[in-house]
Amino acid sequence: MKLDQIQLHIQDAKVDLNISKPQQYMKQTPAKQTIKQPAATLEMSHTDAKLTIDSSQAYRELGLLTTKEAIEQAAQKGKSAVMSGIARRVSEGNEMMNLKQANGRATLANIAKRHDTFEQQKLGIQFIPSIGAVKISYQAGNLTIHAQANKPQIDVQLGDVVHNYTPGKVSGQLLQRESVETSVIKGE
Repeated sequence: MKLDQIQLHIQDAKVDLNISKPQQYMKQTPAKQTIKQPAATLEMSHTDAKLTIDSSQAYRELGLLTTKEAIEQAAQKGKSAVMSGIARRVSEGNEMMNLKQANGRATLANIAKRHDTFEQQKLGIQFIPSIGAVKISYQAGNLTIHAQANKPQIDVQLGDVVHNYTPGKVSGQLLQRESVETSVIKGE
């Protein structure tokens, strides 16, 4: 036994499309920018450092005196030399007055020995001026710095934007309609 068959015949639709593309135009003018930077404020203050050097004692030890000091020192030496000379002559005069009472020869010999001018020379090194003869004092100075930065001034003006848009279009036309045909084939 044979069965009936159904036969389908399908025809697709045909469409013709016309497409025009969309168009877009964009343009932006450059931005304008100005920047100003004010100068920073800088303030400085200071106190001077102080260095004091006193070398007067060292000069005195070297024999370099001011005129006044040299005159005073020479006067003092002269006065003491005169006074010691007077005292020596008085004492020698007293000894000579008493020559008869004491041993005369021994007294004259003692006076002569005291007038002996030979002096033993000193050996060694003497440091002039002495250590610490130059007095140094230092007082440090002070520096104060105050800086203040100023913020920049920035001004920005954006440029204009030009925007044109033309939308696209789609148009279509049906060239062939769709169809479906069915037929039955009888089985024998």
